[in-house]
Amino acid sequence: MPTPKTGRARKVIPSEHAEQAALFRWWNLQYAKSDLRPLLFAIPNGGARNLATGALLKAEGVRRGVPDLCLAYPAGAYHGLWIEMKRRAHGYASAEQLAMLSALRSVGYDAAVCRGWEEAREKIQNYLGLKTGKE
Repeated sequence: MPTPKTGRARKVIPSEHAEQAALFRWWNLQYAKSDLRPLLFAIPNGGARNLATGALLKAEGVRRGVPDLCLAYPAGAYHGLWIEMKRRAHGYASAEQLAMLSALRSVGYDAAVCRGWEEAREKIQNYLGLKTGKE
């Protein structure tokens, strides 16, 4: 879509949701017949909620900073992989998210911030010890 001032096309940056959904499309195709398929899952910790729902979730143990995704599969020296998804541009991890990633690493998990689904795919492939090439 051209901008009014320059007439040049504006680069569309996919939302975090779109990036995460793209990652799961790849995962579900790549691991459709694998025992690994159900072991990558999302942690729906974010989003706008009213005060009552927020209080209920907090009482159930929802914590700020928990990463978006977990691959519950040990590989190498790690117990599992946690990923905080961000947009390719303009996506930044909060202090709580960075602290949680650090805490997870300190107890034997691999944990990373990934900007875009392709970076997350590469992280997963590296974690699993697979080749990382363009597919």
